[in-house]
Amino acid sequence: MSAPAASEGLVLVVDDDPGTRKVAKANLSLEGFEVLVASSGAEALARLDESDPLAVVSDLKMPDLDGIALMDRVHAIRPSLPVVLVTAHATVETAVEAMRKGALHYLTKPIRYDELALVLRHAVAHERQRRDVARLRGELEQAAGFEEIVGTSPAMREVFSMVEQVADADATVLLRGETGTGKELVARAIHRRSARRDRTFVAVNCTAIPRDLMESEFFGHEKGAFTGAVARRIGRFEQAHGSTLFLDEVGDLDLAIQAKLLRVLQEQELTRVGAQDAIRVDVRIVAATNRDLEALVREGRFRDDLYYRLNVIPIRLPPLRERTGDLPALMEHFLGSFAKRYGRGAPLPPPDVIAAARAYPWPGNVRELRNLCERAVLMGWAAIAPILGAGPRADAFGAAALVDPSLPLLEAKQRLVERFEREYLTRLLKEHRGRVGEVARAAGIAERNLYEKMKAYGLSRDDYR
Repeated sequence: MSAPAASEGLVLVVDDDPGTRKVAKANLSLEGFEVLVASSGAEALARLDESDPLAVVSDLKMPDLDGIALMDRVHAIRPSLPVVLVTAHATVETAVEAMRKGALHYLTKPIRYDELALVLRHAVAHERQRRDVARLRGELEQAAGFEEIVGTSPAMREVFSMVEQVADADATVLLRGETGTGKELVARAIHRRSARRDRTFVAVNCTAIPRDLMESEFFGHEKGAFTGAVARRIGRFEQAHGSTLFLDEVGDLDLAIQAKLLRVLQEQELTRVGAQDAIRVDVRIVAATNRDLEALVREGRFRDDLYYRLNVIPIRLPPLRERTGDLPALMEHFLGSFAKRYGRGAPLPPPDVIAAARAYPWPGNVRELRNLCERAVLMGWAAIAPILGAGPRADAFGAAALVDPSLPLLEAKQRLVERFEREYLTRLLKEHRGRVGEVARAAGIAERNLYEKMKAYGLSRDDYR
């Protein structure tokens, strides 16, 4: 049975008038789009931090950021994202300025939603094509498979050997390892070296899906299947048909979805929520977890039959503290990558930093090392040394930034505050595994403020999941 058509795509609508937002969401949903709304430019930017729309529709006149200013901010973050501007006060001058500044299209109120839907369909199709080209280019550049996995230690050579042996089979692989050890990189290497390499690799973070949306996320749903199901949705299994589906943090799955997942793995077929007929799927599963699945099975929190179905080919990824011999090569790789990205020199780590790095326990593993190398490129090793235990130490976290007495008092104080905030938020993100809402509540600040600070400090929630 052929799979039905997917959603037209996710779009973001920005307007300070609640009535306009409501009508726009209703009409565009009827046209088959998934719709996010924002009441201001600031809220729209926050939405972009937490979602991935294929186009933006914005009112031109808004109190905080007008549509053109918002478009400039959007394009600074995502240069190619299509933006459609809407206004009730159209003039030739504003239309010309909007198009000159990079707007895809310019519409006047009252909006004709059939016209807007047509514009958005073209915009979304073009953006999907652009992303596909970028993805394929990236995959071609890494066609050999192991470029992003750096290491020559015996433990990593064993991982490479296992990947070589199992990649071209369709057997299910279970990657075991602590957070930040590179499980997704290994999953992608398995896919790139398999017969399924020409199909899109599909990854899903099981901890990032709300419990009541898991079935729809995995298996899809039909229009009208439940409140809010305004269009048919193609689930991750259908998206991965003929390819590889990576289930990250599979140990966090709810028991109810585990049973349904097991059936799909056994029968190789699924039924969308609200549908009657089953759909055949051909999917190769690579799962990953940092949890003790055997303990979860004993506690009744993970199905033993699903465990055995997933644990066909187990591959253990060693924590960084067990392969400190790889540290110099990893540092060189990350420093070179970030130096190229930011157009700066790659600062060589001083001997005391390398020695401290070898003794440091690396609770965040390779991901933590990557983040510190990025910070070193931007701020120098003086900002990194105290974290590793090299150089002077102070404060309750044992990782104070160095105080530079050559700076004016206010500037030195500001730098110290920034370094404290960065370390404080880093620790909360680790503790709450990247769940931004929980971090904001723990820190006692608004999510919007937290997103702004994370962006300023180069922190991404995805690095802590």
